[in-house]
Amino acid sequence: MRISILGGSGFLGRRLAARLAADGRLGGRAISELTLFDLQPPDPPPAAGFPVQCLGGDIAQLPPAAIPDGTDVVFHLAAVVSAQAEADYELGRRVNLRGTDAVIDRCRRLAAPPRVVFTSSVASFSGGQGAVLADDARQVPANSYGAQKAAAELLLADASRRRFLDAVILRLPTIIVRPGRPNKAASSFVSAILREPLLGLHTDLPVAPDFALWVASPRRAVEWLLHAATMDSAVMGIDRSVNPPGMSVTVAAILHALDAVKPGASALVRRVHDPATEKIVATWPAAFEALRARTLGFAPHEPLVELVRAFIADDLDATRRERGLG
Repeated sequence: MRISILGGSGFLGRRLAARLAADGRLGGRAISELTLFDLQPPDPPPAAGFPVQCLGGDIAQLPPAAIPDGTDVVFHLAAVVSAQAEADYELGRRVNLRGTDAVIDRCRRLAAPPRVVFTSSVASFSGGQGAVLADDARQVPANSYGAQKAAAELLLADASRRRFLDAVILRLPTIIVRPGRPNKAASSFVSAILREPLLGLHTDLPVAPDFALWVASPRRAVEWLLHAATMDSAVMGIDRSVNPPGMSVTVAAILHALDAVKPGASALVRRVHDPATEKIVATWPAAFEALRARTLGFAPHEPLVELVRAFIADDLDATRRERGLG
C-alpha cells in the first residue's frame, strides 16, 4: 500500500506518519511506501520499515511526486489555519482552496482513484454557543477559513461522485492539546490553557470561563483518520462529510480537568479578553449530535481528564525540550 500525507510537517501529519511507521500496516495491508509533503520537506518518522520520501513545495502547484503513481491513500491535511486565513485572504485561498483543487487534478491522473481523507473543520459552520448541530445542518461559515474548507468539501464530494477519487471528509473539532508552541489558529488558546500551565508558564484566556467548545484529543483524531482511510465509503452515498464524535466542554471544565491532574495549575491562566479572537471562535457551534459518525464506526471520545493525561504521557517532555525549558 502506498500512502501520501500532504501537510506532513504539521502536528497531525507528524503524529499520523509516526503511527503508520509504528504499525507498518493500514487496513490489514502492509505499507510499501510513504510520501510526506509540505512547504519544506518534512522529517521522516523514526524506524519506518518501508521507504519514506520527503518532499517540499507549493501545494497549489502540487508536484506529481507528492502523490506518486499507484498511491492508494492520500491524507490531505495541508491548510492555512483560521486566524491566519482571516488575516491573509490570498494565502488562505491559495492553500485551502487552490491547493485542494490541485490535489483533485493530480488524483484524476492516477490509474486508479485513491481514497482521499480530508480534514475540514467545525469552523465551516456557524451557530455559536447555543447551537447543537444535527448531521444535516447547513454550513454557513462566518470566517474565510470556514468558507474555504466548506468549498473544498464540495469540490472533493463532486470529484468523488465522478470517481476521480474516493473521499472521506472529517470536520474535525478543535484538537487539544497541541504540543510545541502557540500557532496562528484562533483556537490556539484552548491548547495553551492546558499546555502552558503544565510547563509552568502563564498564559492568557481570551474568552469567558463559561465559553463552550467542541474538542477532540490528538489520539482520537489519529484514530478517526485511520478509520476514514479504511472504512467502507460506499455506505456514505454522495455525502462524503462526517462530523466526528468529539466533546462539548466549557473552558471552566477544561481548567477543572487541568487541576485534577496538576492541582493549582489553573492559577497560571490569566483572563485577558481578546475581542478579535472571540469574534472568530464565538461563531463556531459548541456541540454536534454526531449520530452519523457513530453509525459509520467512528469511536467516541475519552473523558476530558484522560485527554490531559495523554498529553503528559505523549508530548509534555518533547514540548519542554523543544522550547528549551529543561
